[in-house]
Order: sequence, then C-alpha cells, then structure tokens
Amino acid sequence: MSLSGVEYVGQQAVAAEAAEAVGRIEGRSQWQLTWRRLRQDKVAVGALIVIVIMVALAIAAPLFVVITHHPPNTAYPITGETAAGNPVPPGTAGFWLGTDGTGRDLFIRILYGARISLFVGFVTTAIGTTAGVAVGLIAGYFGGIVDAVLARFTDAVLAFPYLVLALALAIVLGPSLHIIIAVISFFSWAAIARVVRGQTLAIKEKEYIEAARSLGAGPFRIMFIDILPNLLAPVLVLATLYIPTAVVFEATLSYLGLGIQPPTASWGNILADAENFYQVAWWYVVFPAAALLITTLAFNLLGDGIRDAMDPRTERVLRGRRRRSRHWGKLALIDTGPDAGFAPPTGGN
Repeated sequence: MSLSGVEYVGQQAVAAEAAEAVGRIEGRSQWQLTWRRLRQDKVAVGALIVIVIMVALAIAAPLFVVITHHPPNTAYPITGETAAGNPVPPGTAGFWLGTDGTGRDLFIRILYGARISLFVGFVTTAIGTTAGVAVGLIAGYFGGIVDAVLARFTDAVLAFPYLVLALALAIVLGPSLHIIIAVISFFSWAAIARVVRGQTLAIKEKEYIEAARSLGAGPFRIMFIDILPNLLAPVLVLATLYIPTAVVFEATLSYLGLGIQPPTASWGNILADAENFYQVAWWYVVFPAAALLITTLAFNLLGDGIRDAMDPRTERVLRGRRRRSRHWGKLALIDTGPDAGFAPPTGGN
C-alpha cells in the first residue's frame, strides 16, 4: 500500500473515532446528564438512600409485626407498662423502641405512621402536580380571557389561608384521611400552576413551536408533546419539595386532633399523646419526632440536589464562591502570620 493510501486509512480511522466520540456526547439526554450530576452529589445520594429506607420500612411494617408479634393497636398493660403506668424504655420485653402511653409497641406504631404520612405526601403531590401542570399549560398557551380567569383563580388560592380551611372542614365534616388529602391537594397545585404558566408563556414563542403550528399541529398536541417535556425539570423539583410539606401538614392536623384519629397511628397523633409522658419517657417524643425530621429533611435535601443537577450553573457558582473563600482565607492567614508586616528585601542597592 502506498504512503498516500496509509495516510487515507489513518485519516478515516481518526474521523471514525471522532464521529464515535461526538455520537457518544450527543447521545446523552438531559436526564442522563442530570443523573450523572446527581450521583456526584453525596448529600443528595444520601438523602435518596434515607428516603428509600423509610419507604421500605413503611412497606415492610406488617413483616415487623410478624417478627415482634406486636400488632400496632394492641396494648400490653403487663409487659408494656411500668408499675406506675408509664411506658417502658427501649429494649424492654421485646419492645425495640419502648412503648407508648397505653403499652403499645412504639416502633410498630411509628412504621404504620410512616405509611400514612408517606401515602398522604405522595398522593397529594401527584394530584396537585397533575392539576397544576394542566392549569398552567392551558392558561399560558391560550392566554387572553382564559389566562386572566385561571391566573386570578390561582392568585386567590395562593392568598387563602389553607390551614383555616383545613380546620373548618375538619370540624364541619369530621376529621378523616379523605379531608386531609382533598385540602392538601387543592392548595398544592396553585404554586406549580404559576410556575408552569410562566414557563409556557416563554416557550410558546419559540421557533419550533411556530413551526409545529404552521405544520398543522393542534393546541393540545403542542402543549403536551412540544411544551410539556421542557417543563418536567422545574415541575420535578417542585414536586420533590412539596412531599415533605404535605407530610408536615398531615402531622400538624393529626397533632391538633383534626387529622388521623386514634387508634390509627400517625406521627402527629403519636406526638400529641406523648405530651403527657415527655418527662418520664423521652423515647416517646424523640423517636417519632426524629422520624418526621429525618424524612422531611431528606426530601428537602433531595429536592435541592435535583435542582442543582438540572441547573449545573448553580453548582459552578457555588464552586466559584468556595474557591474565592479559600483564596481569601489563605491571604488572611498570610497577613496575620508571625511575619505580618515584614517586607522581604527587593535586592536593590
């Protein structure tokens, strides 16, 4: 083979490798890049692991009942209470986290309370996200009188004190799980709808939307095929942050006696019952409060991690700030050192 032939083959190989590299780079979708950045965030990964563990424990609550032989609503006045009628401490008579005020297994009741809280958080967030995306898309795309009506209704919902409505409905209709889900879902969609509306107003003016409209695409196809995929990132972040809000709101209503009613276990009513025993049974307050705190904190940290992963500029800004802080810290150590103020000779005559 001649030299020119060898050079040609070499150029072909280099071009093939370059094309393969470009294909690999272009083949990564936004979600793949987001997942790669999220895996590098140790805090977000740790929060995700905590959430998975909490969900697994909630699902496996009946299995722990079989292991401990302690149903959630069964009281054990002989082994589960002291001679003074107080809860027994953790590790006593097979009660891993102690008992509550009536001699029931606190660990089992916390697991069943997690089932209620996580169910309310996921269901209400799913309902609110679906409704908010639909309202925001319709208002932002159609505009005009439709946008004016839906936007003013959204503002009214955001301005209404939802805790007052929840208390009123619980008093009038009676406290129940359905009332909690309905109230949280009704007030969770408005903020999502406002964000989706603003993003839709900006996206619908893009060139590819005009091209789809000129090709005869209908409004609903444009909204759900062309616009909606570009809204999933902020919607996912908002949904992740709304789950702990719903969990805390359910616990608040149950704590006030207007949510989940005993003997059904809920983190809120467990903490409400613990008020009478916090001086003699610290575990009765600490463990359910820790479960609530860890769960809500994990969801918030995961939401922050997803937001940073979907917008890498945020991480670059934080990295730049950390570098500047370290730089100025080193300068401060040099200026305040033992030789501060001493100027070395310059080598002049």
